[in-house]
Amino acid sequence: MMISSWRRRRAAKRQGKQQRNGNGEIELTVPIEFRCPISLELMKDPVTLSTGITYDRDSIEKWIEAGNFTCPLTNQVLRSLEPIPNHVIRKNIQDWCVENRSHGIERIPTPRVPATSMEVSDILSKIDVARKKQDGKGCRDLVAKIKSLAKESERNKRCIVSNGTGGVLSQAFQAFSMASSFDENDDVLEEILSALTIMFPLDVEAKGFLGSASAMQCLIWFLSSGDLSRRRNAVLGLKQLVSSSSDLPRKVNELSETEGAIEALFKLIKDPICPSSTKAALLIIYHTITSSSTKEKQVRKLVNSGIISLLLETSVDAERSICEKALGVLDGICDSEEGRQMACDNALSMPVLVKKILRVSDLATEFSVSVLWKLCKNGDMENHRSVVLEALQVGAFQKLLLLLQVGCGEKTKEKVSEVLKMLNLHRNRIECVDPMDNFKDLKRPF
Repeated sequence: MMISSWRRRRAAKRQGKQQRNGNGEIELTVPIEFRCPISLELMKDPVTLSTGITYDRDSIEKWIEAGNFTCPLTNQVLRSLEPIPNHVIRKNIQDWCVENRSHGIERIPTPRVPATSMEVSDILSKIDVARKKQDGKGCRDLVAKIKSLAKESERNKRCIVSNGTGGVLSQAFQAFSMASSFDENDDVLEEILSALTIMFPLDVEAKGFLGSASAMQCLIWFLSSGDLSRRRNAVLGLKQLVSSSSDLPRKVNELSETEGAIEALFKLIKDPICPSSTKAALLIIYHTITSSSTKEKQVRKLVNSGIISLLLETSVDAERSICEKALGVLDGICDSEEGRQMACDNALSMPVLVKKILRVSDLATEFSVSVLWKLCKNGDMENHRSVVLEALQVGAFQKLLLLLQVGCGEKTKEKVSEVLKMLNLHRNRIECVDPMDNFKDLKRPF
C-alpha cells in the first residue's frame, strides 16, 4: 500500500500535477522536461545542442564559457557551440505557466534572440563597405545596430567584441576623420566613438587606427566641444591610447602640442562629468607631464591655470582611484620649481598630504610622501623652514614615524627618513596638533 502511494506521488510529480502537503496547501511541481538538466530550474530560454539535449541558455553558455566543449548530459563532443532555440519546448513552458497562473506562476516572456557570430560578421562587413564608399549615413545606421545589440545583454557584447568589432570601428573612425572638416562626418564619427566605448579595452590593431594623426585630432576636437557625451567618450578614447606602452611618447606629444587639449582636460577635472571621465583626464595629464618632450611647458600652463588648488581640493574627499591619480599628478607637477612654490603657498597642501598618508592606499601614501619630501627640500632657507614648521604643526612627524613602523617600499622609506631628519631639527620650536583639526573650519569651494 505504501509502495503504491509512493508510485502515485512520483508519477504525479513527473506530470507536474498538484499535490497537497500536510497543511492542505497545494504544491506545484515543475514537469521534469521543463527543467534545465544543469540548474534543475524551470527553463526561461530553452536551447538545444548538437547532441539533441535541451538546456536553459544561461546555464549551457556558462558551461561552454568555462572551457567545456562536451554535452554535460551525454559527454559527447559538441559539433557546434552555437545552441539552437527550442521554440516547441518554450511554447509548452509558456502554456504550462498560463495554465497555472492561479498558483502564482508567471508566464515567461519570449526571450530576445541573441546575436550570433554570423550576424555580427555580416554587419561588420557592411560597415567596411560603407567605410570604403565614405557612406556616412549607412555606416552610422549599421554602427547604431551594433551598439543596440551590445546593450541588450552581456552575452551579445561578448559575441560582438570577440568578432573584432573594435578594430573595424576604429578603422572606420580613422577613415571618416580624414575629411577636410570634421563637421562633414560629425554624426557618424560621434556614433562610432560612442559604440567604441562599449568595446574597451581595445586591442593593439584597434589602438593603431584610433591613434592615427587624423583620429587623434578628431578626439581632441570632441574633447573641446560643449557636448557632455562627446567629451566623455573622447577622453575615454584618449585614455586607451596613453594607457598603451607602445609609442606612448609620440601620442602624448601630439596630444600636448594640440591647441586647447590641456585646457579641455583641466576643465573635465574642474567641472566633472562622471568619475570615469575624471580618472581618464587625470591619467592623461599625468602622462603629459611625465612623458611629453614639452612637459615643462605643459606644467607651466597647468600651474598658471590653478591645477594645484584643484588637485588638492579634489583629493580631500575623493574616492580612492581619483585620489591616487590626483596625488600622482601633483607629484609630477612638484618636479618643477614653479609647481613646488605654488604648492608651498597653498594652505591645503600640508593638511591634505599628511591626512592621505596611511588613509587611502599604498599608492596614495607613496605619492603623498614624495610630494612632502619635495616640498620640504624646496627653495631657500626661509622657505624650507616655513614648510617644515607647517608640516610639524599638522602632525607629519608622528604620521611618518607610524609609516616606518607599518612598513613601506624602499624608495618611500628613504624619503620618509630624510623628511624625519629635517622635521626633527625643528621639533622643539612648535607644538604639534592633530592633523584632523585642520579640516574643522575649512571652507570648501567644491
